[in-house]
Amino acid sequence: MIKIARVALLAVAAVAMAGAQTKVGVINSQKAMLDTAEIKKAQLELEAKYKTRQDQLNQLQKDIAMLRSQIESGKLSPSAQQDVTVQGQRKERELQRVQEDLQADVDRDRNDILGRTSQRMREVVSKIATDRGLDVVIDTANTIYFKPALDLTAEATAAYDKTYPAAPGASK
Repeated sequence: MIKIARVALLAVAAVAMAGAQTKVGVINSQKAMLDTAEIKKAQLELEAKYKTRQDQLNQLQKDIAMLRSQIESGKLSPSAQQDVTVQGQRKERELQRVQEDLQADVDRDRNDILGRTSQRMREVVSKIATDRGLDVVIDTANTIYFKPALDLTAEATAAYDKTYPAAPGASK
């Protein structure tokens, strides 16, 4: 941490000594990406794509709850209770498998979308910085304070949507 502070201090000192004024922009890159039409559209598509499997998870959870309530009711014979317990264990294993598979598939798709969007957003922000003559663009995640006039977030989102419109159909 101290080493980073020293490097930052040296960089600021070098800029000050050169007499040049550094032009800075600030962006909340996460917000800029999440606010794009492409990400919003992709989110709806992911929800639609995995709705059947999510419904299957919900049904399994209901089935397991129903089996538990049958066991807890105390109205089952010992053999019926054993059968219901076995059914419940099978359902719980199935629920676990479906949850893990669904999570892996959603994570894969989400990472593909975010990776693509992140690269495109970097290109858009680079163009904005070049057009404005900015020397550096800093993410708000690494900034304690900045003047709101330096914030490029909304401009970056608008430029992204203009450059990469969310076309009907696939989000790729």
